[in-house]
Amino acid sequence: MPELPELEVVSEVLRRRVLGQTLAEVQVAPAGAIVVRDLTHTGFASTLAGSRIDQVERRGKFLVFTLEPGPLYLVVNPKLTGRLQWCAPDEKRMPRTHVVFTLSGGRQLRYVDQKRMGQLYLTRAPSDLPDFAAMGPEALDIALDEFRTRIRKYRGEIKGVLTRGDFVAGIGNAYADEILWNARLYPFRKRTSLKAEEIEGLYTAMRETLLDATAKVRAEMGEEIHRKPREFMAVHMQTGKPCPRCGTPVSLIGANQRITNFCRACQPGSMFRGGL
Repeated sequence: MPELPELEVVSEVLRRRVLGQTLAEVQVAPAGAIVVRDLTHTGFASTLAGSRIDQVERRGKFLVFTLEPGPLYLVVNPKLTGRLQWCAPDEKRMPRTHVVFTLSGGRQLRYVDQKRMGQLYLTRAPSDLPDFAAMGPEALDIALDEFRTRIRKYRGEIKGVLTRGDFVAGIGNAYADEILWNARLYPFRKRTSLKAEEIEGLYTAMRETLLDATAKVRAEMGEEIHRKPREFMAVHMQTGKPCPRCGTPVSLIGANQRITNFCRACQPGSMFRGGL
């Protein structure tokens, strides 16, 4: 799933490349109908065609295109396998290309989704989208005092807390693993077991991890926004490889239909004792 670092870089690239351009043509492949959500009930492709892109922003794990005349919004929620591709019209289409936006500048923005789990919403108010209005502050915008205050109301496992969009926005499964490795916290510890200094350390690790990852993604992705460079990750999807800090093989646990990677030496704990 693209998370804050990837989507932040994608939004940067798109702001450089598409602002002020008009959507000259919008094509939805037959199989792509499942990813399209027209909340205006005016026709997804026909309403978008002729609109001008006024702004592109990231909010949590969403990309929000502000269109004129409007207000009208195209909101992309890529979820697990959704990607945007910025390319020339004659470039061969990637498998499972579901929506193609041809821009007035001559290039195309394509939505690709191997599992068709993401959504492209056409709406007059992003707050009408599921989970959008309930999102918490951005993970890189929240101050430490607010972080401390907001985290108190959650009692579950700390990894699950980090990935809750109503706590902080932008963190998913992958970067939660990286943040907790940086903070040296066992992913399945209960939030209620964390000491004040551990919560402060978690906040610091969150900022360090996301800022560092964004810089690395920016350098490696360039303008190939369909890519998801994550080779630099310390533990996520690194099962069996040596921990970059201590050399212990990275462990994997599948719990609640989610893969968690961590280092048992750097992040000690037990699922059978509340994570302690």
